Amino acid sequence: MFGFIGFLFTVFLILAVLLVLFAIAGYNRLVALRQRCKNGWAQIENQLKRRHDLIPNLVETVKGYMRHEREVLENVVKARQQAIDVRGVQEAAQAENMLTQALRSLFALVENYPELRASENVRALQEELASTENKIAFARQFYNDQVMEYNTAIQQFPWSFFAAMFHFEPEEYFEVEDAAVREVPKVQF
Repeated sequence: MFGFIGFLFTVFLILAVLLVLFAIAGYNRLVALRQRCKNGWAQIENQLKRRHDLIPNLVETVKGYMRHEREVLENVVKARQQAIDVRGVQEAAQAENMLTQALRSLFALVENYPELRASENVRALQEELASTENKIAFARQFYNDQVMEYNTAIQQFPWSFFAAMFHFEPEEYFEVEDAAVREVPKVQF
């Protein structure tokens, strides 16, 4: 009889150890996924800071040529400051969308000034900003991919139990709200 109880105790002990190891592995997986999301957001912040640092140079370069377009320049400066001051994914996305619109207005005005378009400094800054915009888009895609993987994991069985137990909350996507960016281009022949 003692042999059978000893066997059951051993089986129970092995199952308990396996369950603990499974819980540790599940918790560690969720932590790793959450850290990837944080890393992705840090990459976006790096590129946004680069963008924010380029804007004052562009505004100063353009300011001398565009004496009558003061409102556009002020809108760019104001949108930049709002983008710097925000916290959180949703606020950052909204502020960056506003900044993008302000920059588009500025670049549209640059096209009206031939001497400004020909300026080497303005062209170099526009190219830097365009390059940075591409890096932001790639960083946003990486971040959103990590958020999708993390959010999926905390909602799937059995990880959802660990997520609830250890308070793993869903992350927000960094979404483009600009209708012009979301719009499908129209091609005509």
